[in-house]
Amino acid sequence: MIRLVFFGSPAFAVPFLKALAADGAFSVLAAVTQPDKPAGRGKELKAPAVKEAAVQLGIPVLQPPSLKKDPTVAEQLRALGADVFVVVAYGKLIPPNVLSVPRLGCVNVHPSLLPRHRGPSPMQAAIAEQDAETGVSIMTLDEGMDTGPLLAQTRFPLDARETYKTLEAKVHQTGVPLLAETLKRYAAGEIAPVPQAEEGVTVTRLLEREDGKADWSLPARTLDARRRAYTPWPGLWTTWNGLRVKLLETEAVAGTLPPGQVRFTDEAVEIGTSDGLLRVTRLQPEDAKPMSAEAFKNGYPEADGTTLQ
Repeated sequence: MIRLVFFGSPAFAVPFLKALAADGAFSVLAAVTQPDKPAGRGKELKAPAVKEAAVQLGIPVLQPPSLKKDPTVAEQLRALGADVFVVVAYGKLIPPNVLSVPRLGCVNVHPSLLPRHRGPSPMQAAIAEQDAETGVSIMTLDEGMDTGPLLAQTRFPLDARETYKTLEAKVHQTGVPLLAETLKRYAAGEIAPVPQAEEGVTVTRLLEREDGKADWSLPARTLDARRRAYTPWPGLWTTWNGLRVKLLETEAVAGTLPPGQVRFTDEAVEIGTSDGLLRVTRLQPEDAKPMSAEAFKNGYPEADGTTLQ
């Protein structure tokens, strides 16, 4: 049996944890996750999704504020006697003193075709940059950010209307069984880590709210891709008359209007870009509920013909 410690935090990591816990080939000794954080308007402490799942599974949970600054964490982990640490969206780099604890090192799941889209936002980047394909990479961690040698990799095409949600489902469908299979083969000595290619390296960064602001000097196809990539957060949004408006459902269509100019049609709100029109059928003005284009036109008729910033 392969003894492991699972490192992860958001809901994205939960299917991987559950699959390993249900597989008789593994013994999940503990789950390491981020500390509880304030959330919502009440700022009440919210547990990471991995913690909630681990508690339900009866797996002990560790929530060190810092792996790097607390020298006792590595010794706590060493005492568990794990063969391998499995890392899925933990949220912080694993320091060298922790990387060296298990005999098989740390095995990481990264949802891209490494070395393309290293960093914290690989799925969003693949959609926003309109890649033809992406995939899942399983690698051993080193001290860099997603620079470690590969153990396995699978690829699949991106659909023309791919969203973050549909891509996440594909990653789980292919990546969860790939992780289990790779861990078994790696522990059995059937896989040797292969260094990543030195060509084709790209690096993503953590998304910020401003990344979702629509730049009307870009083509409509680019803006639509960003909307699909950045939903649910930070979304695609614009400002009109001092009001922030989220663009919830969009499509790039042919047509010509000055960049940022709004035109109401029978079924949609159309906005000019540098190439084509962004057709919007669902919107959400600040402090309002999501609404159809028809409802927006009825509630904000003065927006017709204006130019968005």
